[in-house]
Amino acid sequence: MPLRELPSAVRKSVKYKQIAASIAEVGIIEPPVVFRDRNDPARYHLLEGHVRLAILLEQGETEVVCLIALEDEAFTYNRRVSRIAIIQEHRMILNAVNKGVSEERLARALNVNIGNIRAKRNLLTGICPEAVDLLRDKHVPMNVFTELRRMKPMRQIAAAEMMVAMNRYSTGYVKSIVAATAEEDLVEQKRKVVRGLTEAQIELMSRESAQLDRDFKLIEQSYGADHLDLVLATGYLGGLLRSAPIVRYLAQHHPQLLAEFQKITELQQAA
Repeated sequence: MPLRELPSAVRKSVKYKQIAASIAEVGIIEPPVVFRDRNDPARYHLLEGHVRLAILLEQGETEVVCLIALEDEAFTYNRRVSRIAIIQEHRMILNAVNKGVSEERLARALNVNIGNIRAKRNLLTGICPEAVDLLRDKHVPMNVFTELRRMKPMRQIAAAEMMVAMNRYSTGYVKSIVAATAEEDLVEQKRKVVRGLTEAQIELMSRESAQLDRDFKLIEQSYGADHLDLVLATGYLGGLLRSAPIVRYLAQHHPQLLAEFQKITELQQAA
């Protein structure tokens, strides 16, 4: 028994067609998750896998292996899953090819053209290992790696560090890093003309990028010690707030401080 009805828009989506193609080619990889009805042991509620179930029904299937949950979760299993990053997908494709799976079959299973498979297979060509390691679990657009290839290895590492520090992985952001890169740090020794930017603006971006690199290195040097100090201070505050007399005193004489201390400890607990 599905917990929700699948909207018609989902059935028309590219993702739906990709999953349908994958099931037709290699079968079910992730079994649907069900929970036994509390009143009727012969009935099961579908917690996760509504799209897969709809596709199987369309294909005329009458049985599927499922995972049986021990608790009726309020949220679906999908929300617990970290979706695969593009570098991880690249490695999976390489592993499949090395095991003898043809590019054509992979393309059919993922419902994409073979050019897409080849692009992902060659994703990290020209990217230095240190930059790959920094971005290995990040959701980075494929075109970002095209831009990274235009820079020399040390600049690739600096660009990856800036992306992680700023939590920005868009192609536009990396293009701006390339535009601000000195020519000696570019593979072709020639900066690409960027629409809407003058030479003076690009030069200014280069200086600001160099300053950002220096600032980043300075922060990186003290980050470990600063983080340790923060953890120790937060732990000390947590210990104070577990004392009822101290909490009463702060509530009576320093309510604003108490509120801020509570926010700090709550943030640490959430992290």
